[in-house]
Amino acid sequence: MIYEITTSWNEDLWEQAEHVYEEAFPAHGRKNRALIRSMFERGICMLHTWREDAHVIAMALTAWNQAAHVLIVDYIAVGRAQRGQGVGVACMGDIRKWADTAGCHGIVIEVEAEPSKENAERIRFWEKAGFRLTDYVHTYIWVPETYRAMYLSLGELEQQDDGKQLFSYITEYHEQAYRMKN
Repeated sequence: MIYEITTSWNEDLWEQAEHVYEEAFPAHGRKNRALIRSMFERGICMLHTWREDAHVIAMALTAWNQAAHVLIVDYIAVGRAQRGQGVGVACMGDIRKWADTAGCHGIVIEVEAEPSKENAERIRFWEKAGFRLTDYVHTYIWVPETYRAMYLSLGELEQQDDGKQLFSYITEYHEQAYRMKN
């Protein structure tokens, strides 16, 4: 797989990655194109893509918290035809290597907290990729689901609490993403 990262909006590249994104996340569970484009224009996200031949087979949207030196994974998706083959874990391995060389202290994600088969499968995926689940259950005022943070330490991200601090990074990112100006 060929791994690439971009910090600039690229319409053609987004169109190549968008089918993987839309296949993995229902419309109510994903950011729309205009919002993502705005995030790129404001410099608050990165697009990671993986290709086989000329086709994007996986993508991720991430954000860098400079103050904490933490990378936040907003979305990661693998094309339907490639799922169950270890592609997602390999993609996270690439992100981990990049984050480590970029001086990142750790990688953070949020997972839905409600007990369900699908949520348990997602947590197992992240655990296979090296992440640890925190205890704190976070409730946002704008969505009905509850969430828990998971993190991967790159040597310097040590959890001192039950996950509340990680949610301060995640919440800050979401607030920046949905603000239409810096």
